[in-house]
Amino acid sequence: MPRDDPADNGGLFIGRRPGSAPLKYRTTPERLGTRRQRIDGALAFAVLVTLILVAGSCWGPQPLAWLWIGSQVDHQTGSVTAGIAVAFVGMMLGLVASLAIASRLDGIWKLLRRAAGHDQRDGALGRIFAATAVVAGGAFLFWFVIIEGPAPSLAPG
Repeated sequence: MPRDDPADNGGLFIGRRPGSAPLKYRTTPERLGTRRQRIDGALAFAVLVTLILVAGSCWGPQPLAWLWIGSQVDHQTGSVTAGIAVAFVGMMLGLVASLAIASRLDGIWKLLRRAAGHDQRDGALGRIFAATAVVAGGAFLFWFVIIEGPAPSLAPG
């Protein structure tokens, strides 16, 4: 059996690090009654809708809001650099905060789904972010190609 003491193996960890063992779930969630499961299911659905709204806000409303705030800073100070800096820092902090909130909501959703009687082991965060990216990209493509139309050089004169 390998030794895990870093002093014995040149500072390298051999094998699994402490605290990184796989999670073990019960085989079947306990059933507490249909009324309680319905309440937990409804709460899980509400958390899932909130998670979708948080993830969706990362692709449009948040960046647009920070661009507007940056334009106001540019207008008030007369400094384009200050406006761009405020918009960039605000977007990054907003997106990181949204990801932290979404990660916690995903954990709550998993717990509520298990409490509702479902064998929920994986979260929905990755799928939700992928789906919101596809929807936002499709909406932008529709706006760019159909609503806004081709560039003036390609339009009939």
